[in-house]
Amino acid sequence: MAIDQQYKEYIEKHFLESKKSAFQIENAILESELNAGGQNYTHTLHIPKIFTQEDKQRFQDIVDRTYRIFEKVIQAYKKDEKIRSLFPFSKQLENFILLPNRYDASIPICRIDIFYDEKTKDFRFCEFNTDGTSAMHENAKLAALLSLNNVYQQDSHTYEQMELEDHWVDAFLSLADENVPDHPMVAIVDFLENAYLNELYVFQQIFKRHGCQCEVLDIRDLAFDGKHLRSIYTNRKIDMVYRRAVTSDIADRCAGLDFLEAVKQQAITLIGGFQTQIIHNKQINQVLRHPWMQAYLTDEENAFMDAHLPKTYDLNQKLPIDIQNKDQWIIKPKDSYGAQGVWAGVDLSQAQWLEQVQRCMNRNYLVQEYIQPYRSPNIDLVRDDVFKSFTNMTGLYVYNGQFAGVYSRCSDGGVISTQYNERSIPTLFVL
Repeated sequence: MAIDQQYKEYIEKHFLESKKSAFQIENAILESELNAGGQNYTHTLHIPKIFTQEDKQRFQDIVDRTYRIFEKVIQAYKKDEKIRSLFPFSKQLENFILLPNRYDASIPICRIDIFYDEKTKDFRFCEFNTDGTSAMHENAKLAALLSLNNVYQQDSHTYEQMELEDHWVDAFLSLADENVPDHPMVAIVDFLENAYLNELYVFQQIFKRHGCQCEVLDIRDLAFDGKHLRSIYTNRKIDMVYRRAVTSDIADRCAGLDFLEAVKQQAITLIGGFQTQIIHNKQINQVLRHPWMQAYLTDEENAFMDAHLPKTYDLNQKLPIDIQNKDQWIIKPKDSYGAQGVWAGVDLSQAQWLEQVQRCMNRNYLVQEYIQPYRSPNIDLVRDDVFKSFTNMTGLYVYNGQFAGVYSRCSDGGVISTQYNERSIPTLFVL
């Protein structure tokens, strides 16, 4: 019997005990840094995501193959004007992307979100997150709260948990070049009014445990004196920047700021450099299927992408396909994050779907093949008394090209995101 089925049966036989346990977990979340106020806090389910070592090896293989392709795309972009013309970047952003990095990793941190079928071990890509990759602390906290989960506490299996926080700080510091001192001053920068602030402050403490000075700063609160980038509050010279601000926000809001001037003059070790935007931008799906890009990849790499990348098209009057069948399609902005502005046909009536199609037509949106996610039973004992079938999203963290761990999310809707009834659950690998 599968372990998650054993959990389900135990919950059914020990329902009141399990419900009490779920409320203890909920209260612990509310009293923790996973509570950002009001209804903005992490919601979870009572059965963790349990993968096998076979699954772990499969994830490693997916990361290895995908990251190699990412590296080839970035290299092609930097040397081939035709490849650059496939992306919708401004000339200013293009110039920043073409700047050399002061480290070797093409993408220091990313999360490859996939729809993974736990039975067949097949998968399809959802999207690639580089800028602002987050939720590492949420993952760790949910794993720690398994100590309150009554079913987990009676589980006799032995599990591996892939640690993501100290691992990321180690990976980050490994990118320091000869210009960076042994115990650098690290600035964690974002637009703080929109930031996942609690996680940033957690990482500030982790960097300090690793012997660094560290400040969480608004990206607009940095001063460049022509040689060094500094905090306007402490005047400390910044040695390394951990960029959590996404590129699209910087392009929209940071023209003329000292931060960009320091990057332009190569005066700072920026983790990560703007070349990450090549992969983060949702138009990457179309680029990977374009003959110009396919010429840079091997036959095996092209077959890998053809098998796993959803069909994606510009949502405009030249759309080469019929999207009247709403359940087969999803609409996404070309450059966004957090599932903002995403509409899945399965969540809408036919009239609502056609209205969204017209609203987004010719407005920098994509229409993408909707992948039916793998579904599994689970239960939110705080809000419900019955098991439901939840869709699953598997996020594969990648640090400097290496598989680092998994972020597991579920939803009872067509889109898996915080604004669409997302539930995050801890991830375990059975030994």
